[in-house]
Amino acid sequence: MFNRIILIGRLTKDPDVRYTPAGLPVTSFGLAVNTRSKQGDEYKDEVLFIDCVVFGKQAESCGQYLNKGNLILVEGRLRERKWEYEGQKKSKMEVIASNVRFLQSKKDGMSSDTFHEEIVPPEEVSREEPF
Repeated sequence: MFNRIILIGRLTKDPDVRYTPAGLPVTSFGLAVNTRSKQGDEYKDEVLFIDCVVFGKQAESCGQYLNKGNLILVEGRLRERKWEYEGQKKSKMEVIASNVRFLQSKKDGMSSDTFHEEIVPPEEVSREEPF
């Protein structure tokens, strides 16, 4: 089996940093990924909103350096989270990030087609998960 996903998008809000009881940093954030497709003579934009979670030192770096609107690349795997709320079963897909690259901040004023690394994040990759 193979479970790998790579996405480039913008943060929909500031990252949320939390810590497990064992002290492991966990950061979650929303990512908006735009896809443009041609339909006849017109182009249509489709936006996909994806929840992401990152652990360890990268989680702390994301919380420290990222803000709403930043352009990032997320590499990881998909996971389905299931829970029950008011008697109804719920589920959602999320990305467990193994690598987060900081590409561009929104205030740079550059188009989303132009990528450059503005902030140099630490190069460590954390595979730690509390479960």
